[in-house]
Amino acid sequence: MTLQDTIVALATPSGTGAIAVIRVSGPEAITVVSGVFESVSGKDIIRQRSHTIHLGTITDDGKIYDQVLLSLFKGPHSYTGENTVEISCHGSGYIQQQIIQLLLRKGCRMADAGEFTLRAFLNGKLDLSQAEAVADLIASDNEASHQVAMQQMRGGFSNEIAKLREELLNFASLIELELDFSEEDVEFADRSQFHELLNRIEFVLKRLIDSFAVGNVIKNGIPVAIAGEPNVGKSTLLNTLLNEERAIVSDIAGTTRDTIEDELVIGGIAFRFIDTAGIRETKDVVESIGIKKTFEKIEKAQVVIYMIPRLTEGENPQLIMQEINKIRNQYPQKMFLTIANKADLYSESEKAQLTSLIPDVLFISARENKGIDGLREKLLSFVSTGALRNNETIITNTRHYNSLLKALEEVQKVQFGLNSGLSADLMAIDIRQALYYFGEITGQVSNDELLGNIFLKFCIGK
Repeated sequence: MTLQDTIVALATPSGTGAIAVIRVSGPEAITVVSGVFESVSGKDIIRQRSHTIHLGTITDDGKIYDQVLLSLFKGPHSYTGENTVEISCHGSGYIQQQIIQLLLRKGCRMADAGEFTLRAFLNGKLDLSQAEAVADLIASDNEASHQVAMQQMRGGFSNEIAKLREELLNFASLIELELDFSEEDVEFADRSQFHELLNRIEFVLKRLIDSFAVGNVIKNGIPVAIAGEPNVGKSTLLNTLLNEERAIVSDIAGTTRDTIEDELVIGGIAFRFIDTAGIRETKDVVESIGIKKTFEKIEKAQVVIYMIPRLTEGENPQLIMQEINKIRNQYPQKMFLTIANKADLYSESEKAQLTSLIPDVLFISARENKGIDGLREKLLSFVSTGALRNNETIITNTRHYNSLLKALEEVQKVQFGLNSGLSADLMAIDIRQALYYFGEITGQVSNDELLGNIFLKFCIGK
């Protein structure tokens, strides 16, 4: 795939604002813009140095469209690797469209989604995983997802994969050389060193694959279902966590008929809280639908906060345990947190009795905002953020995850062949496949369909 024409697009969000940036990139970018730009100092921008800014007006046939700042980047020293001009104009939607239409009339083409970053990839300014990280960086809405995207865009993941691929490629070359001298019965590749390399590659691949679980959580947020019987304070807890009246609160059991969702960032990690309808036996048709949705949301959640009611005098605490165990047994793979709300109403003896039944119970008062910090800390403890603190590579992309799985499978085939004394020609086949899947991640192996699918997800102007 080669792109030789000159493209234009709005690089800032569409709509009215103080300033808008229109980006032009391609072999004729500077020439096209110079035809409609008049510098206040009379300079010819074609003759100006790269990475300079110029004040002037966008003009055509005596009509002045706007006074602008023009940023000049000459290839290959630009984001795309091509001649690039960025026009900072006033943010009127009318002005934006007039300038873009003028540039289209002068020979530019409207850029496709992600085409500027696609050109950066094709011109060797970014590898494919770094290009995908650009989209993740734009979409990041919390500290953790921003940190992971920045690390990947700066080449942390690419460098790790490139190093493994280079070492494997060196041994592959020696294996291939042995095939050329098969009649001589010689070994150029040290089998003990090759075995150590394969073990090291397997270890790194498994670590990267395991990091996807954390990466997926960081990228998409952790869904947390708040469940329990009616009127135990689920909606009050949601409102307290979000610090706003998001859910209707009343003393009438069954007030919440539908699920209510909102997101909160805790310690840089996004949590998506879901307030659900109270779980109980009911003949109310609408409430029954809400309870059915409750179990659907619990099914999709990673963490379940189960709020228990305060025991009344003479009430059997085993009934609460039965309900808790019923939910836990129904969803054994979920992270489960039991909360006793209205803690200010419990006596110390009642707390001790409940703790003896449920050792990990957490006492809070949602209405009084007590114990909420402890709840936040408990939720954070469910997420392994050690990799973030240690700045380790974390995988968040499903495409990368699939390629890593396939590469690991091929590496394990090579290990089996090496341990079994398999012939070099058969091992070479598996090595080539492992190298292929490494190359898929960074874009050393790619096709137009793959690139189209990746860059289609980008926004126009990036």
